[in-house]
Amino acid sequence: MYRAIRKNKVNTVVIIAFFLLIIGGLGALAGYIYNSPSIVIFTIVGAAAYAIFQYYFASSQTIAISGGHEIEKRDNPRLYRIVENLAITTGTPMPKVYLIDDPAPNAFATGRDPQHASVAATTGLLDILTDSELEGVMAHEMAHVRNYDIRVSMIVFGLVVAVGFLADMFLRMAWFGGGNRNNNGGNPVVLVFGIVAMVVAPLLASMVQLAVSRQREYLADATGALTTRHPDALANALLKLQAYGRPMRRQNSSMAHLWIADPLKPGAVARLFATHPPIEERVARLRAIGGGF
Repeated sequence: MYRAIRKNKVNTVVIIAFFLLIIGGLGALAGYIYNSPSIVIFTIVGAAAYAIFQYYFASSQTIAISGGHEIEKRDNPRLYRIVENLAITTGTPMPKVYLIDDPAPNAFATGRDPQHASVAATTGLLDILTDSELEGVMAHEMAHVRNYDIRVSMIVFGLVVAVGFLADMFLRMAWFGGGNRNNNGGNPVVLVFGIVAMVVAPLLASMVQLAVSRQREYLADATGALTTRHPDALANALLKLQAYGRPMRRQNSSMAHLWIADPLKPGAVARLFATHPPIEERVARLRAIGGGF
Protein backbone atom coordinates (compact mmCIF):
# COMPACT_ATOMS: atom_id res chain seq x y z
CA MET A 1 0.00 0.00 0.00
CA TYR A 2 2.81 2.42 0.85
CA ARG A 3 4.35 1.72 -2.55
CA ALA A 4 1.00 2.60 -4.13
CA ILE A 5 0.83 5.85 -2.16
CA ARG A 6 4.32 6.86 -3.29
CA LYS A 7 3.42 5.94 -6.86
CA ASN A 8 0.28 8.07 -6.71
CA LYS A 9 2.23 11.07 -5.44
CA VAL A 10 4.67 10.70 -8.35
CA ASN A 11 1.75 10.19 -10.75
CA THR A 12 0.23 13.45 -9.54
CA VAL A 13 3.29 15.41 -10.69
CA VAL A 14 3.54 13.50 -13.98
CA ILE A 15 -0.15 13.97 -14.77
CA ILE A 16 -0.04 17.70 -14.04
CA ALA A 17 3.00 18.07 -16.30
CA PHE A 18 1.35 16.05 -19.07
CA PHE A 19 -1.86 18.03 -18.96
CA LEU A 20 -0.04 21.36 -18.84
CA LEU A 21 1.90 20.17 -21.91
CA ILE A 22 -1.39 19.47 -23.72
CA ILE A 23 -2.85 22.79 -22.63
CA GLY A 24 0.32 24.67 -23.58
CA GLY A 25 0.30 22.94 -26.96
CA LEU A 26 -3.29 24.00 -27.55
CA GLY A 27 -2.37 27.57 -26.67
CA ALA A 28 0.67 27.50 -28.94
CA LEU A 29 -1.42 26.21 -31.84
CA ALA A 30 -4.08 28.84 -31.34
CA GLY A 31 -1.42 31.54 -31.02
CA TYR A 32 0.27 30.41 -34.23
CA ILE A 33 -2.96 30.15 -36.20
CA TYR A 34 -4.09 33.61 -35.12
CA ASN A 35 -0.63 35.25 -35.01
CA SER A 36 -1.18 36.16 -31.36
CA PRO A 37 1.56 35.19 -28.85
CA SER A 38 -0.60 36.59 -26.07
CA ILE A 39 -2.95 33.60 -26.50
CA VAL A 40 -0.10 31.25 -25.46
CA ILE A 41 0.72 33.28 -22.36
CA PHE A 42 -2.93 33.64 -21.41
CA THR A 43 -3.56 29.89 -21.86
CA ILE A 44 -0.55 28.71 -19.82
CA VAL A 45 -1.05 31.21 -17.00
CA GLY A 46 -4.77 30.55 -16.95
CA ALA A 47 -4.26 26.78 -16.92
CA ALA A 48 -1.75 26.97 -14.05
CA ALA A 49 -4.13 29.13 -12.02
CA TYR A 50 -6.98 26.76 -12.83
CA ALA A 51 -4.94 23.73 -11.71
CA ILE A 52 -4.21 25.38 -8.35
CA PHE A 53 -7.87 26.31 -7.97
CA GLN A 54 -8.96 22.75 -8.78
CA TYR A 55 -6.53 21.29 -6.24
CA TYR A 56 -8.36 23.08 -3.44
CA PHE A 57 -11.92 23.30 -4.75
CA ALA A 58 -12.52 20.38 -7.15
CA SER A 59 -13.78 18.24 -4.28
CA SER A 60 -16.64 20.61 -3.49
CA GLN A 61 -17.36 20.84 -7.22
CA THR A 62 -17.81 17.10 -7.56
CA ILE A 63 -20.11 16.99 -4.54
CA ALA A 64 -22.20 19.81 -6.02
CA ILE A 65 -22.33 18.13 -9.44
CA SER A 66 -23.47 14.84 -7.90
CA GLY A 67 -26.15 16.56 -5.80
CA GLY A 68 -24.89 15.15 -2.50
CA HIS A 69 -25.78 16.59 0.89
CA GLU A 70 -23.67 16.10 4.00
CA ILE A 71 -25.09 13.91 6.75
CA GLU A 72 -24.37 13.30 10.41
CA LYS A 73 -24.88 10.09 12.38
CA ARG A 74 -28.47 11.01 13.29
CA ASP A 75 -29.40 11.52 9.62
CA ASN A 76 -28.43 8.03 8.46
CA PRO A 77 -26.92 5.96 11.29
CA ARG A 78 -26.36 2.91 9.07
CA LEU A 79 -24.14 4.60 6.48
CA TYR A 80 -22.39 6.93 8.93
CA ARG A 81 -21.47 4.17 11.40
CA ILE A 82 -20.07 1.93 8.68
CA VAL A 83 -17.79 4.74 7.48
CA GLU A 84 -16.90 5.65 11.06
CA ASN A 85 -15.97 2.04 11.92
CA LEU A 86 -13.81 1.76 8.81
CA ALA A 87 -12.03 5.01 9.68
CA ILE A 88 -11.27 3.72 13.18
CA THR A 89 -10.17 0.29 11.90
CA THR A 90 -7.75 1.73 9.34
CA GLY A 91 -6.57 4.71 11.40
CA THR A 92 -7.84 7.09 8.72
CA PRO A 93 -9.24 10.54 9.62
CA MET A 94 -13.04 10.49 9.56
CA PRO A 95 -14.14 11.81 6.16
CA LYS A 96 -17.24 13.87 5.54
CA VAL A 97 -20.15 11.63 4.58
CA TYR A 98 -22.60 12.60 1.83
CA LEU A 99 -25.87 11.03 0.72
CA ILE A 100 -27.10 11.43 -2.87
CA ASP A 101 -30.81 11.09 -3.58
CA ASP A 102 -30.61 8.90 -6.68
CA PRO A 103 -32.05 5.41 -7.33
CA ALA A 104 -28.92 4.44 -9.29
CA PRO A 105 -26.68 2.44 -6.91
CA ASN A 106 -23.23 4.02 -6.73
CA ALA A 107 -20.62 5.61 -4.45
CA PHE A 108 -17.43 7.66 -4.71
CA ALA A 109 -14.67 9.28 -2.67
CA THR A 110 -13.13 12.68 -3.24
CA GLY A 111 -10.71 15.15 -1.68
CA ARG A 112 -7.04 16.10 -1.92
CA ASP A 113 -5.74 13.95 0.97
CA PRO A 114 -7.06 11.85 3.89
CA GLN A 115 -7.34 14.96 6.07
CA HIS A 116 -9.66 16.64 3.54
CA ALA A 117 -11.65 13.67 2.23
CA SER A 118 -15.31 12.97 1.59
CA VAL A 119 -17.21 9.81 0.72
CA ALA A 120 -20.64 9.69 -0.87
CA ALA A 121 -23.25 7.01 -1.53
CA THR A 122 -26.58 7.06 -3.31
CA THR A 123 -29.90 6.12 -1.77
CA GLY A 124 -30.16 3.45 -4.45
CA LEU A 125 -26.98 1.82 -3.14
CA LEU A 126 -28.30 1.68 0.42
CA ASP A 127 -31.57 0.16 -0.80
CA ILE A 128 -30.08 -2.91 -2.50
CA LEU A 129 -27.05 -3.83 -0.35
CA THR A 130 -26.82 -5.76 2.88
CA ASP A 131 -24.74 -4.30 5.71
CA SER A 132 -21.70 -6.44 4.85
CA GLU A 133 -21.96 -5.52 1.16
CA LEU A 134 -22.30 -1.83 2.00
CA GLU A 135 -19.26 -2.12 4.26
CA GLY A 136 -17.34 -3.66 1.36
CA VAL A 137 -18.25 -0.78 -0.95
CA MET A 138 -17.37 1.90 1.60
CA ALA A 139 -14.11 0.07 2.42
CA HIS A 140 -13.35 0.35 -1.30
CA GLU A 141 -14.00 4.10 -1.16
CA MET A 142 -11.93 4.49 2.01
CA ALA A 143 -9.14 2.64 0.20
CA HIS A 144 -9.17 5.39 -2.43
CA VAL A 145 -8.68 7.86 0.42
CA ARG A 146 -5.85 5.92 2.07
CA ASN A 147 -4.04 5.26 -1.22
CA TYR A 148 -4.24 8.94 -2.25
CA ASP A 149 -6.24 7.94 -5.32
CA ILE A 150 -8.57 10.82 -4.51
CA ARG A 151 -5.82 13.38 -5.10
CA VAL A 152 -4.90 11.94 -8.49
CA SER A 153 -8.57 11.61 -9.45
CA MET A 154 -9.35 15.19 -8.47
CA ILE A 155 -6.49 16.58 -10.52
CA VAL A 156 -7.47 14.42 -13.50
CA PHE A 157 -11.07 15.60 -13.13
CA GLY A 158 -10.10 19.27 -13.10
CA LEU A 159 -7.61 19.07 -15.94
CA VAL A 160 -9.87 16.99 -18.20
CA VAL A 161 -12.48 19.72 -17.80
CA ALA A 162 -9.86 22.39 -18.58
CA VAL A 163 -8.61 20.62 -21.73
CA GLY A 164 -12.15 20.08 -22.96
CA PHE A 165 -13.08 23.72 -22.34
CA LEU A 166 -9.99 25.10 -24.11
CA ALA A 167 -10.33 22.72 -27.05
CA ASP A 168 -13.98 23.66 -27.47
CA MET A 169 -13.20 27.38 -27.26
CA PHE A 170 -10.37 27.18 -29.80
CA LEU A 171 -12.46 25.03 -32.13
CA ARG A 172 -15.21 27.64 -32.08
CA MET A 173 -12.63 30.33 -32.83
CA ALA A 174 -11.29 28.27 -35.74
CA TRP A 175 -14.78 27.46 -37.05
CA PHE A 176 -16.17 30.98 -36.92
CA GLY A 177 -12.91 32.78 -37.67
CA GLY A 178 -11.31 30.30 -40.04
CA GLY A 179 -11.49 32.62 -43.02
CA ASN A 180 -10.14 35.68 -41.28
CA ARG A 181 -7.12 37.49 -42.68
CA ASN A 182 -5.39 37.33 -39.30
CA ASN A 183 -5.68 33.54 -39.36
CA ASN A 184 -1.96 33.06 -40.10
CA GLY A 185 -2.36 34.47 -43.58
CA GLY A 186 -5.42 32.29 -44.15
CA ASN A 187 -3.25 29.14 -44.56
CA PRO A 188 -5.80 26.29 -44.76
CA VAL A 189 -3.20 23.59 -43.94
CA VAL A 190 -2.32 25.26 -40.65
CA LEU A 191 -5.98 25.74 -39.86
CA VAL A 192 -6.85 22.08 -40.56
CA PHE A 193 -3.86 20.88 -38.51
CA GLY A 194 -4.91 23.11 -35.64
CA ILE A 195 -8.50 21.85 -35.73
CA VAL A 196 -7.35 18.20 -35.78
CA ALA A 197 -5.03 18.83 -32.81
CA MET A 198 -7.85 20.49 -30.87
CA VAL A 199 -10.08 17.48 -31.50
CA VAL A 200 -7.36 15.00 -30.51
CA ALA A 201 -6.35 16.82 -27.29
CA PRO A 202 -9.52 15.94 -25.32
CA LEU A 203 -9.16 12.32 -26.50
CA LEU A 204 -5.61 12.20 -25.12
CA ALA A 205 -6.88 13.69 -21.86
CA SER A 206 -9.60 11.03 -21.69
CA MET A 207 -7.07 8.24 -22.31
CA VAL A 208 -5.05 9.45 -19.32
CA GLN A 209 -8.26 9.47 -17.29
CA LEU A 210 -8.96 5.85 -18.30
CA ALA A 211 -5.45 4.61 -17.54
CA VAL A 212 -5.50 6.18 -14.09
CA SER A 213 -9.01 5.02 -13.22
CA ARG A 214 -8.86 1.34 -14.19
CA GLN A 215 -5.75 0.45 -12.19
CA ARG A 216 -6.94 2.47 -9.21
CA GLU A 217 -10.19 0.48 -9.11
CA TYR A 218 -8.36 -2.85 -8.94
CA LEU A 219 -6.11 -1.58 -6.16
CA ALA A 220 -9.02 -0.14 -4.16
CA ASP A 221 -10.92 -3.44 -4.49
CA ALA A 222 -7.95 -5.36 -3.09
CA THR A 223 -7.26 -2.84 -0.31
CA GLY A 224 -10.92 -2.74 0.72
CA ALA A 225 -11.15 -6.54 0.74
CA LEU A 226 -8.09 -6.81 2.97
CA THR A 227 -9.59 -4.23 5.33
CA THR A 228 -12.89 -6.05 5.88
CA ARG A 229 -11.39 -9.56 5.45
CA HIS A 230 -14.59 -10.30 3.50
CA PRO A 231 -13.85 -9.93 -0.23
CA ASP A 232 -16.94 -11.92 -1.18
CA ALA A 233 -19.13 -9.15 0.26
CA LEU A 234 -17.60 -6.58 -2.11
CA ALA A 235 -17.81 -9.08 -4.98
CA ASN A 236 -21.52 -9.60 -4.30
CA ALA A 237 -22.03 -5.84 -4.09
CA LEU A 238 -20.36 -5.36 -7.49
CA LEU A 239 -22.61 -8.02 -9.02
CA LYS A 240 -25.64 -6.18 -7.65
CA LEU A 241 -24.30 -2.92 -9.08
CA GLN A 242 -24.07 -4.66 -12.43
CA ALA A 243 -27.56 -6.16 -12.18
CA TYR A 244 -29.37 -3.10 -10.85
CA GLY A 245 -27.17 -0.37 -12.31
CA ARG A 246 -28.71 2.46 -14.26
CA PRO A 247 -27.53 5.87 -15.50
CA MET A 248 -27.20 8.52 -12.81
CA ARG A 249 -29.74 11.35 -12.89
CA ARG A 250 -26.95 13.90 -12.87
CA GLN A 251 -24.37 12.51 -15.28
CA ASN A 252 -21.01 14.12 -15.92
CA SER A 253 -18.41 12.29 -17.99
CA SER A 254 -15.50 14.25 -16.48
CA MET A 255 -16.15 12.72 -13.03
CA ALA A 256 -17.18 9.25 -14.24
CA HIS A 257 -13.85 7.80 -13.06
CA LEU A 258 -14.62 8.72 -9.44
CA TRP A 259 -17.57 6.33 -8.99
CA ILE A 260 -17.24 2.68 -7.95
CA ALA A 261 -19.35 1.73 -11.01
CA ASP A 262 -19.54 3.63 -14.29
CA PRO A 263 -22.45 6.09 -13.87
CA LEU A 264 -22.95 6.41 -17.63
CA LYS A 265 -23.67 2.71 -18.33
CA PRO A 266 -21.89 2.72 -21.74
CA GLY A 267 -22.85 0.46 -24.61
CA ALA A 268 -20.63 -2.19 -26.18
CA VAL A 269 -18.54 0.18 -28.27
CA ALA A 270 -18.29 2.79 -25.53
CA ARG A 271 -16.95 0.13 -23.12
CA LEU A 272 -13.65 0.30 -25.00
CA PHE A 273 -13.29 3.78 -23.53
CA ALA A 274 -14.96 3.03 -20.18
CA THR A 275 -13.47 4.50 -17.04
CA HIS A 276 -13.88 1.22 -15.13
CA PRO A 277 -12.55 -2.32 -15.66
CA PRO A 278 -15.21 -5.00 -16.33
CA ILE A 279 -17.05 -6.02 -13.17
CA GLU A 280 -16.55 -9.69 -14.09
CA GLU A 281 -12.77 -9.23 -13.87
CA ARG A 282 -13.02 -7.34 -10.59
CA VAL A 283 -15.22 -10.07 -9.10
CA ALA A 284 -12.82 -12.79 -10.27
CA ARG A 285 -9.90 -11.04 -8.59
CA LEU A 286 -11.87 -10.64 -5.36
CA ARG A 287 -12.85 -14.34 -5.40
CA ALA A 288 -9.17 -15.20 -5.77
CA ILE A 289 -8.32 -13.00 -2.77
CA GLY A 290 -11.07 -14.70 -0.78
CA GLY A 291 -9.63 -18.11 -1.60
CA GLY A 292 -6.38 -17.05 0.03
CA PHE A 293 -7.94 -16.34 3.43
